[in-house]
Amino acid sequence: MSKFIIFFGLLLTSFSLHAQIKIVDLTCDYKSNPIGIDHLQPVLNWKIQSAKHNIKQTAYQILVADNARDLAQNKGNIWDSKKVNTSQSLQIIYSGQKLMATKAYYWKVKVWDNQNQATWSEPAFWQMGLWSAADWKGAKWIAYEKLADTNVNILPTDGKKDKFNANNVLPMFRKSFRVSKEIKRATVFISGLGHFEMHLNGQKVGDDFLSPGWTKYDKEALYVAYDLTKQLKQGENVIGVLLGNGFYYVPPVKERYRKLKSAFGYPKLICRLQITYTDGTTADILSNPTWKIAPSAITFSSIYGGEDYNANLEQHGWDLPGFSDLKWKNALTVDGPALKAQKEEPVKIFENFSAKKISAVNGGDWVYDLGQNASAIIEIKVRGKKGDTVRFTPAELLKADGSVTQKNIGGPSYFTYVLKGEGIETWRPRFTYTGFRYVQVKGAVPAGKEPNSALPVLEALKGLHIRNAAEKVGTFTSSNSLFNKTNDLIDWAIKSNMVSVFTDCPHREKLGWLEELHLMGSSVRYNYNAASLFKKALEDMKNSQLDNGLIPEIAPEYVKFEWGGDMFRDSPEWGSSGILMPWYLYQWYGDKQAIIDYYPMMQRYISYLGTKADNHILSQGLGDWYDLGPKPPGVSQLTPMGVTGTAIYYYDLTILNKMATLLEKKADALKYEQLAAQVSKAFNDKFYNPQTKQYATGSQAANAMAVFMGLVADQDKHLVVDNLVKDIRDRNNSLTAGDIGYRYVLRVLEDAGRSDVIFDMNSRSDVPGYGMQIEKGATALTESWAALPTVSNNHFMLGHLMEWFYSGVGGISQEDDGIAFNKIRIYPQVAGDLKSAKTTYNSPHGLIATDWKKVNESFEIAVDIPANTRANIYLPIQVNQNIKEENKAPFTRLKDEKGRAKIEVGSGHYKFKVN
Repeated sequence: MSKFIIFFGLLLTSFSLHAQIKIVDLTCDYKSNPIGIDHLQPVLNWKIQSAKHNIKQTAYQILVADNARDLAQNKGNIWDSKKVNTSQSLQIIYSGQKLMATKAYYWKVKVWDNQNQATWSEPAFWQMGLWSAADWKGAKWIAYEKLADTNVNILPTDGKKDKFNANNVLPMFRKSFRVSKEIKRATVFISGLGHFEMHLNGQKVGDDFLSPGWTKYDKEALYVAYDLTKQLKQGENVIGVLLGNGFYYVPPVKERYRKLKSAFGYPKLICRLQITYTDGTTADILSNPTWKIAPSAITFSSIYGGEDYNANLEQHGWDLPGFSDLKWKNALTVDGPALKAQKEEPVKIFENFSAKKISAVNGGDWVYDLGQNASAIIEIKVRGKKGDTVRFTPAELLKADGSVTQKNIGGPSYFTYVLKGEGIETWRPRFTYTGFRYVQVKGAVPAGKEPNSALPVLEALKGLHIRNAAEKVGTFTSSNSLFNKTNDLIDWAIKSNMVSVFTDCPHREKLGWLEELHLMGSSVRYNYNAASLFKKALEDMKNSQLDNGLIPEIAPEYVKFEWGGDMFRDSPEWGSSGILMPWYLYQWYGDKQAIIDYYPMMQRYISYLGTKADNHILSQGLGDWYDLGPKPPGVSQLTPMGVTGTAIYYYDLTILNKMATLLEKKADALKYEQLAAQVSKAFNDKFYNPQTKQYATGSQAANAMAVFMGLVADQDKHLVVDNLVKDIRDRNNSLTAGDIGYRYVLRVLEDAGRSDVIFDMNSRSDVPGYGMQIEKGATALTESWAALPTVSNNHFMLGHLMEWFYSGVGGISQEDDGIAFNKIRIYPQVAGDLKSAKTTYNSPHGLIATDWKKVNESFEIAVDIPANTRANIYLPIQVNQNIKEENKAPFTRLKDEKGRAKIEVGSGHYKFKVN
């Protein structure tokens, strides 16, 4: 795409030195300058920056052109929206001429503000992808071998025995072609299942890892697009592709761990390289049986069991011009799934960790402590003799003797490297990952430890953290060191379980358990711009939904767990993500289209729940999973089955009522409103004790969920909250709620102004909770409150306190009628020994920041509010205290309420002092 990138120089419209605003962060479908848009109505967003106060957009004009020169001359030959009088700068749906597959489009936006100033943005572009089978121009799915139909296993059960026991070939493909004219643009569209690594002329294409993202493969697979304009050369060029298994095929090798037995097929590839020349002609390089194929040096690869590599099987120059592939065979044409463009950000490599400590253990092995539990792969540098074999076993925990244990994460899972004996050799796995902190090395010695050893020398071992490349958008730090450590603890669990799906853990299961999408969703969104990944999760839910309407607890659904009947498939607290996520996407990003697209799925699921209800009570599933009861954690112990499921059922109905109203579906809205009222009555009749003002057993989860979901009568609400607080205080500020209930405990306490209770619950290490996990040495959030060594020590659930760090301590949220943070609420809650906190959130409209400190009885806060928004700032104030804005910025003081001075402001920087 380099040729037309050059034209961007023509598009850099000069800005007035006196311009009040700058238009930045132009995105198309949540991405900057994306390639591979596969639908006809891309969604456009932009942000406005200004150093001045009270800046609002009053109108915009979008121009879209099919060439850079026209756009530079302010000609929108594909779409000119004309001047549109609105403050809307998000979720603008393209409404111009019909877009063409593979074509690039250039766009910019002009914004008028409330000071009668108008400014053009700098230009941006998007390139269309492929959205029909015809757009692939006859490209074929090709493979090394075909899995027999009798061995295809799309939805295995956890108890099903293997039909066969074999290791498959991990192939590499090669295609040589010539370029003889000047290139204007070259784009490749490619999918390799389970995952692929593409090379062009000996160089890896892109910096992504484990592409494409994993899906419900019997419904669809994803393809990825790359710009190859700069990498192609005149003369001979060679495409090389390596394939791995991923979730597409989990090899049934008894010696290696696997959680499930899915087998959609053996690895396969489809590819279209489109070359556009400067003379206007085009050429396509298409995958077909003329491509050459051979086994790679990867001798085993499993998303669960690890990866083995034999460097002696390498074929030097296989992906370069001039290599002889006469001994390679032609690829085999096979069938493949339907294709869609990958819309979520890819998985990439981020931080790397070197050993903090290297220890010898019994048997001559060595254990490397990398200091951080994370989703990762290893990278090694090793020297030794040809044929030497080194095994690397990753783990989260150690045994008493210092060796690693995989009992809590599933094993055996390991990496093996066979040396070729050519100096220092560097290697990393390509098609798997796992979660670990420690690595046990067998068959090699660390550098500096090698005297009198004939073993290979391990010059270096690193851990490379892999995660979804969603942009980091939030930061939090405070005067409380335990809270800062807790924030890091939770963040590492989020990062480690944010790949192509939101997983529960990065090792034992790696499955998309759905409850965390709505329970941990706010914590994720405060930290990462993961809108595209949440939308991908919705697509996974739609593709996994059963004919009867059930949304299973896992999506993509790769396995049906039969232990316990349907409890691990049909739990409303999990499946309800299919209803709640579209609404949260609308609230956080203004994405109404998600509601439109997935409304049929939501209707089918709510109807299914109705068929399972007994007098409107839902009692199936897992309940408040992993709560703190007298038994080992698991299914709800303190909260009766039926409380959490029915509460979430009611909440689903209230949210569906709002969405139906938004879509102007009046009959649906009325139906859901009436059904919600019936569920509320049944819930209160069954679970509410009007004498004690508590629900069911009076557990923290039961009382909190009833309040949060709106099931409590207004006159009793404060009494139920009082009982929640009493239960916590009576337990010496200990928590009992689990995976489902704890988020609502925090939400209810914060809403009631009881952050003092939240502080006390989470400021100790002598009871199960975050402090105990840190005290036990955890570096990522663990599956159990007590950091049990028998369960995952890098788990996505139970991290709900992070939401409070942002909304409570930092005070950043939005008013009830706000959408995409256009109406911001700044309400910092000073609790316990907190003296200060700094919090930022780069919202869809721009950066929101708070920086407060408490000195004796005075309170100071600096606040940043982005352009095109307004905010209410609620300052803690006592009788006879005064408020001063130290920058003399404009603000309006509204009516004081509940010990707070309510200050209304527009955009800009403010610094208030209360004393």
